[in-house]
Amino acid sequence: MSENTEKMEKEVPAQESQKEKKEKKGLLKKDNNKLKIEELEKQVASLEEVLAKEKDDYIRLMAEFDNYRRRTAQEKLELVSVASMDTIKGLLPVLDDCERALKVLLESDDSDAAKEGTELIYAKLMGYLKTKGLSVIEAMDKEFDTDLHEAVAQFPVQEEEKKGKVFDVVQTGYMLNGKVIRFAKVVVGI
Repeated sequence: MSENTEKMEKEVPAQESQKEKKEKKGLLKKDNNKLKIEELEKQVASLEEVLAKEKDDYIRLMAEFDNYRRRTAQEKLELVSVASMDTIKGLLPVLDDCERALKVLLESDDSDAAKEGTELIYAKLMGYLKTKGLSVIEAMDKEFDTDLHEAVAQFPVQEEEKKGKVFDVVQTGYMLNGKVIRFAKVVVGI
């Protein structure tokens, strides 16, 4: 029996060493798994940062493109507006001539047909230009405004309420889509 016990004692330590090896392997695996998890978490965090940066860059690029699109659309509108403004400015002397002709015809004893024809031409031309955004600057008896009027002369007036107001309009002023394209030339009462 002593031999058997000796064998058993030798086998038991051998078995314990295998258990210890398995436990050590298990601990090593757990440590390796923890390290792998930590490494994967770091990679996920790094990828999330890269993704956030790329998303931010994309949003900025889209905003920049949207601003570019708006700016070019605005520039096109301004180009068309400037082109039509030049054309309409070229027609303003024709409107002035029509106004003078009407004034002269109304004061003369010429035929009614000439008066009506000139009024018709003036009305058609003015109607068309109004559809394009042209409007007359009303100046007569209005308070003098340097944003709309250009004083060509001053005239002394007796009435206190007429001082600082437009006394006479020498040349009609016009606005195109709310922007002054020609100031009204006026005589101001002082």
